[in-house]
Amino acid sequence: MRPVRVPAVASAVAALALVSGCGAAGGLESAGEAPSAVEPARLWPDLPPASAAPYDYGEGETARIPGITVPGGDVHRLDPVAVAQAGLKAKTDRDSGLDELPDATVRQIRACRTAPDDCPVLAPYYFDLTGDGRDELVLGIRMPGRQLAVRAYRADEGDRGDRGDRADDGDRGGLTRIMSTSDAVISVELAGRDLILRAPSAISGYEYRTAWSWDDRQQAMLATRDEILRAPERREEADRDRTPSPSAPTPESSGSAADGR
Repeated sequence: MRPVRVPAVASAVAALALVSGCGAAGGLESAGEAPSAVEPARLWPDLPPASAAPYDYGEGETARIPGITVPGGDVHRLDPVAVAQAGLKAKTDRDSGLDELPDATVRQIRACRTAPDDCPVLAPYYFDLTGDGRDELVLGIRMPGRQLAVRAYRADEGDRGDRGDRADDGDRGGLTRIMSTSDAVISVELAGRDLILRAPSAISGYEYRTAWSWDDRQQAMLATRDEILRAPERREEADRDRTPSPSAPTPESSGSAADGR
């Protein structure tokens, strides 16, 4: 395929400078010919496109959390353990089955009140993931094998109006889970409004990084970028198995843990 050449703007400007006598010191100088832009080549162009995804990874799946109301649309006023317990009965909008937790973790969540030391629900964080000016609730749930489930919850759209900080407790709305994923994560970070999950790779010295971003059309968090990258050299090999500590948010985080509110 022949490359499609775009106008060399820098060369044109330099030519104009020479014609107008601007080649003296301090004038415009040519930076050389601009590189050609090459359109992508399509492989196997006669291959018919797929009509459906081969697997359901649960992306874009949401679930209304039963029995949970959000006073004034403020997720800061929710009990994270109650949210996790109610979420065990939630039905997803597509019912992929990928949101289920291991039986041992389910038993621990149900026993959080009587056996708090074994409760797998980590301290919550609050971030404005959707860009609407209201915080969402982000929970981490420890699972066997040093796996971590990461979930984000949003007060229902109709209940997020400008009610002020002194909204009446009777003014309550529902709660929807807008993200649910799990992995053997190295860390969970916030970059802008994206949640970044770092996970170990089978290739030594590399790691996976997945960015979850709010999608207004889907009304859910989607895995918008999935990469395999060189791991930072400063990180020790043992760090591969670590899960994030909710008591130590990253410096760039705009939210805070529950005990900081």
